[in-house]
Formats: sequence, C-alpha cells, structure tokens
Amino acid sequence: MTTCDDLPPYLLGFPGPLRDRLVAAVLSGAKTATTGLLAGYAAEGEPLPVAGQRAVLLDSAERPVAVLEVTGVRVLRLGEVDLEHASAEGEGHASVAEWRSSHEAFWHGPELRELLGDPGFTVDDDTPVVAERFRIVEQLG
Repeated sequence: MTTCDDLPPYLLGFPGPLRDRLVAAVLSGAKTATTGLLAGYAAEGEPLPVAGQRAVLLDSAERPVAVLEVTGVRVLRLGEVDLEHASAEGEGHASVAEWRSSHEAFWHGPELRELLGDPGFTVDDDTPVVAERFRIVEQLG
C-alpha cells in the first residue's frame, strides 16, 4: 500500500461535475491522458510533470481516490494534439475537433481565465499545451 502523505495532489479540472466525470473515467480505466495549458503551470508556479512521478488523484471533495504515475509528458502546440491522445483522455470524443471544442470551452471559461489572470484569454493552434499520460498504481478507499 502506498503512503499518500508524501505525494503531491493530482487535480483534474475544477471541483464539481467535470472533475467527478474525469475522476470516474480515470478509475474506470478509460482515461489515461490529460492535457493542460503550459500557461496554467506558470500561473500556479507548478513544475511540469515528469515520467515516473507519482501523485494522488483527488475527487471534488479532495478525498484521495488513487495513486497515479506519470508515464509520459510532451509539450506541444495545441494544433499538434492527435486523435490517439484525444481518445486516451477517455471522454468519448470521436474526433480531435470534438476534443478540442470541449477543451476550449473549459480553457475559455471564467475559472481558468481567473486562474490565468486574463479575462480575455483564448487558445489557438500555437498555444503550448502539456500532453500527459498516466497509469493507476493503486486505487484507494
């Protein structure tokens, strides 16, 4: 059994229905990837994840539900995200365009714009993103 106390939190989206869906997709095995904005890491002062790093996946109530291990990280242009990565996000998107549309809705939302300190923030093909792959090491609770 893994001790969670020494591991950083792994947060998907913001607390609420979206995070609940994403956490459920991870726990079911459908979600093995995620994509974040490079600007988001900078805004939060967070280092980029690295392969082999472990973290504790938290649900909307900030309860630990799984230990994850990062298996790969790529920084690329948003326009370079491919269907393999989009599918690995486990949200049921049939195309990169569908994946991108849902991500743009999140990235252009008020919570993320507030986090970035830019009320007019938008993405385009050249926006740097962090494409991350992970696996479940252990389910908790």
